[in-house]
Amino acid sequence: MSAVTTQEAGAAPAGSLRPMRETDLDAVMEIERRAYPFPWTQGIFRDCLRAEYPAWVMLSEGRQSEGRIIGYGVLSVAADEAHVLNVCVDPLAQSRGHGRKLLRALMNNARGFGAQRIFLEVRPSNPHAIALYHDEGFNEIGRRPRYYPAKFGREDAIVMAKELLD
Repeated sequence: MSAVTTQEAGAAPAGSLRPMRETDLDAVMEIERRAYPFPWTQGIFRDCLRAEYPAWVMLSEGRQSEGRIIGYGVLSVAADEAHVLNVCVDPLAQSRGHGRKLLRALMNNARGFGAQRIFLEVRPSNPHAIALYHDEGFNEIGRRPRYYPAKFGREDAIVMAKELLD
């Protein structure tokens, strides 16, 4: 969970969203490898799609790059809970509100499936993502020790949650 940024005042509008397809995975993997030192594998994304997890891609806007994938998000929903599994914006397209738009789309999707609360994990070393999540109403509810691989061992995860009730 990472590579999300806070929206800057006056930033360009975020791009359009559509469901992720298996044919998107090469482009998704390019972003995943640019954004993370320990990226998901293409097989993980493929498994999520085959399990029919809600997954979205964000497409760029603009004359020269319109329709290019610049971000994505993957969600799991079970009973009345949802879990953000991955939300990522290409490092070349960050700080424009794209992460916020993706996160909000995932939350709306979770509501549509009847989820009453949503969870996610984030690295403590990712202050931009933490700030976005706090700004969107998530609260820290715990930690998962040694959850993420890190350059020198493992890094904890901050577990965050938000109630989705209206």
